[in-house]
Amino acid sequence: MATTHRWAAAVLVAGLSLGAAACGSDNSSTGTAASTGASTSAAAATTAGGSGQGVKIGLLLPENKTARYENQDKPLFEKAVKAQCPDCQVLYANAQQDPAKQQQQAEQMITNGAKALVIDAVDVQAAGAIANNAKAHKVPVVSYARLIAGAPLDAYVSIDPYKVGVQQGKALVAALKGKPQTIVMINGSPTDSNAAPYKKGAHSVIDKAGIKVVKEYDTPDWSPDKAQTEMEQAITGAGKNGFSGVYSANDGMAGGAIAAMKSAGIAPASRPTTGQDAEVAGLQRILAGDQLMTVYQPIPQIAATAAKLAVPLAQGQPLPAITTGTTDNGAGKVPSVLLDTVAITKDNIQNPIISDGFATAAQICTKAYQKACTAAGIR
Repeated sequence: MATTHRWAAAVLVAGLSLGAAACGSDNSSTGTAASTGASTSAAAATTAGGSGQGVKIGLLLPENKTARYENQDKPLFEKAVKAQCPDCQVLYANAQQDPAKQQQQAEQMITNGAKALVIDAVDVQAAGAIANNAKAHKVPVVSYARLIAGAPLDAYVSIDPYKVGVQQGKALVAALKGKPQTIVMINGSPTDSNAAPYKKGAHSVIDKAGIKVVKEYDTPDWSPDKAQTEMEQAITGAGKNGFSGVYSANDGMAGGAIAAMKSAGIAPASRPTTGQDAEVAGLQRILAGDQLMTVYQPIPQIAATAAKLAVPLAQGQPLPAITTGTTDNGAGKVPSVLLDTVAITKDNIQNPIISDGFATAAQICTKAYQKACTAAGIR
């Protein structure tokens, strides 16, 4: 895990509030055109914003199994760029968990004239080749959400993943008071630079509390389907009564674990399960009592920050003075912005989830969840 300097992000968020408001918090864009991934042809890159006379900025996202990428990161970044530079173009590609495809997509974007790349890497080690190739073409690189390792980067914007793990671990420990102290751990993908600190942060709390981990998995691709299979294996191995809670590193995998419990005749409400990303489905499970909590990453601010870094870099201007620390990626200290995260239960879905515009009450409070939403004060 890269060593990071942590700082209070509240000052930065306040400074970015105008930019976030300008880009809008509307999450109505579904990104369906990109949901199948981009090919390496010129037609693979979609453009957004402006007349096409401005510089081109490449946005490369890792996969579409996690709902946030197509529904949040992509449209919010595009809107933030357009608000800052109406004539700029965003070239977009989704790698669908394929690092080789992501490298091809990046190369094609450079060929198509991208003057900066914003990359959420499928594999942070493999993406070093993308950053090195970009440097050879004098194209700046902003590492987005995941820290590309061992290669020159111009900037990095994300959250503090260790803190996320701590938040998840604390919530699970509190929920297990008075219950048997045994859990199953379903961690994230080993190719994601954030997965190890998520796990380390969670273990720092869980281990200190004396909770026994009966089964633990590192889940390739953050796949909900694979998480469901892992949970089925854990139930078979430990028995239906062999665990009292589940640590899941994100909401998608929590959904898989909860589906496995339901199939085995286990009431999910009896086995507190963590999550992350504040997906609508995860929020609904929290309201229904099937999921304990999630962690909200301020994606509107992350996307706005990435645009504030990428646009001037693409225009050949210096890095703007909004970074407040550095992160060592093995090739040097990268100017960084790490934003605060919030542990979410049913008691604080209204604020910040609804108030930030991250999701709407209409999206969350469908017919099956209307009573729970009313009880939770969601409007």
